[in-house]
This record gives sequence, C-alpha cells and structure tokens, in this order.
Amino acid sequence: MIEEGAKAPAFTMPTDGGGEISLAALKGKRVVLYFYPRDDTPGCTKEACAFRDMHPDLQSLDAVVIGVSKDTTASHDKFKAKYELPFTLAADTDGAVCEAYGVWVEKNMYGRKSMGIERATVLIDETGTIRRIWRKVKVDGHAEAVKAAIEAL
Repeated sequence: MIEEGAKAPAFTMPTDGGGEISLAALKGKRVVLYFYPRDDTPGCTKEACAFRDMHPDLQSLDAVVIGVSKDTTASHDKFKAKYELPFTLAADTDGAVCEAYGVWVEKNMYGRKSMGIERATVLIDETGTIRRIWRKVKVDGHAEAVKAAIEAL
C-alpha cells in the first residue's frame, strides 16, 4: 500500500492517441494521477468533466492530470473525444499500475463481491514524492479539493 511521503511507484502506460506516459518523463511537474473504474459511465464521466473544467487552473499550477483505468486506448480515445477532455488518459490494461498504487480492490455491490478499481487520486510532487492520497473519492467537489491541495504545496 502506498503512503503519503513515500516515493511514487514508477509507471509507463500507453495512452489515448497512441502515446505513452511515464512517471520518469514527468519529473519536475506536479502529477494528479486519478484512478477511475470505467470510461463513459455516469460517475467517471462526471469526474472527468470536473477535471476538464478545472484543467486551466491546474495547468497554471504546473500540474499534469492523468486519468487511469483498465480500459483500452481505443475506449479512451472515444471517451476523450466525446467529452473534449484536455488531459491524458492512460490504459492500465494489465492492472499493474492499479496494483502498485493499491487501488485494485475487492468491491461489494448488492452483496456480490468482485475486484475493481477504487476511485482514488494521488498527488505526486515535482520530485516524485506522494504528497496526498484520496481514497474512495466522492466526485462532487473533488477537483476543487485537488486544486486546493496543489495550491498548498
């Protein structure tokens, strides 16, 4: 399990648009790594749109937003285009990054247990250190809370 104050686990993932993103390539920037269950579902869409709307403010704070799910890059491309998302969506199709960040968890929905991504956000500073972790994120007001945490760095 990751902890605040620890070094963020390294990652390299394919992204929308046929690209690739790695933590090493983001050194010197503040990284908002947000994990969400699935493209184009109600809660995930609401969260993505909140980060979209907050994006200019986050950019002005030298923060890079990366959305991570186990969806394919093709799914990310459609989701990004549909909602005009200005940030990167990374495809953790094998779940390795979700595991490393401790967000691949057992969920209980109406008495049925299954494994899935826990909605979570990790704020990583310019040196690759985890500064803040939000688990079991409630979407309303979350993008604003992330912005406030970055401003407090």
